[in-house]
Amino acid sequence: MIDTSDIGAFLGLDVGKGEHHATAVTPTGKKAFDKRLPNREPKLRELFTKLQAKHSTVLVVVDQPASIGAPPIAVAHDMGCQVAHLPGLTMRRIADLCPVEAKTDARDAFVSADAARSMPHTLRSMDLGDETVAELEMIVGFDDDLASEATRTSNRLRGLLTQIHPHLERVLGPRIQHAAVLRLLDQFGSPALIREAGRRQLVSLIRPKAPRTAERMVVEDIFTTLDEQTVVVPGTDAAALVVPSLASSLQAVPDQRKLLATRTEELLKAHPLSKVLTSMPGIGVRTGARILIDVGDGSRFPSTAHLAANAGLAPATRSTGSSIRGEQPSRRGNKQLKRAFFLSAFAPLADPVPQAYYDKKIAQGKHHTQALLCLARRRVDVLFAMLRDGTFYDPQPTPTG
Repeated sequence: MIDTSDIGAFLGLDVGKGEHHATAVTPTGKKAFDKRLPNREPKLRELFTKLQAKHSTVLVVVDQPASIGAPPIAVAHDMGCQVAHLPGLTMRRIADLCPVEAKTDARDAFVSADAARSMPHTLRSMDLGDETVAELEMIVGFDDDLASEATRTSNRLRGLLTQIHPHLERVLGPRIQHAAVLRLLDQFGSPALIREAGRRQLVSLIRPKAPRTAERMVVEDIFTTLDEQTVVVPGTDAAALVVPSLASSLQAVPDQRKLLATRTEELLKAHPLSKVLTSMPGIGVRTGARILIDVGDGSRFPSTAHLAANAGLAPATRSTGSSIRGEQPSRRGNKQLKRAFFLSAFAPLADPVPQAYYDKKIAQGKHHTQALLCLARRRVDVLFAMLRDGTFYDPQPTPTG
């Protein structure tokens, strides 16, 4: 928990693209400032200077630390102010207790400031991250966006194929992001154009992308599928224009993600915690980068339980009265961090110790996903200890008997 005993003013910032709303309150709850100010460094410095001159120590609280919230945070750090983050969900719940029902920037800024004054346990400390972590955060965020966009485009492409020729989609759909399939659809975006091109031309077209499966994919699968539908669905001609465009945009994604992965690996290897993180089986470049961004050296978390709760891996108990309904996976927490821990739990199953723990959970009646979540939660404990002590992963011997 952040120590606020020596804070002279609590400044809540509801950040915005063009301007912020700033509300400052004293330890007694009296408003010391309540105005809008432009999103400009000189105005921010002027405000921080005035508050520091009158109240000495200032705690700046933001509800959106990334994107538009990054410049005010950087200025606050440079001015010697303490900075904290009030999570959005927490702020909304506190705001529900506010007598003012209208959702305004002024109300949100006041809620942030007053929560820091009266409920410091709701805050999360924010240290100015180093350049490596900041660059990793931007690159990994862009990579996540590319992956999401690729999934959206793939689904759109499969939807169009299902609409005009479901038999063809059944063959190409499961391999829709394969370079050979994308090259085929980029050049020939409709069943009629594929048939018109002929087997020989298609094989020559996609063979560089699929040397061992090109002929089988085209001759045995695609052309056999084309014969299963004789009608032409309305909209097929329009799809012939849209499908190549979607396929073309998808073809660029792997190269972009490969470039980002190379830079991510370089940055991760250069960080002092890299060897500690990657010494744990299952933590690779992407998962290691995500953990480094969201966990760092682990010092921001008082205990491993706090880290597990932040990652959404702490089970939530559902009970009413004397009836306990059991524990369920939490729906809160950092979903990206939870995904990183969950994915990292797959790889170590080949090792005896994680496999024994996984088998134990399966024997207790848990299904595959539940057992992996339990394993991911256990790995949080191990990783927290590694970061705390600065030690590498040390697999324990498999218990006997």
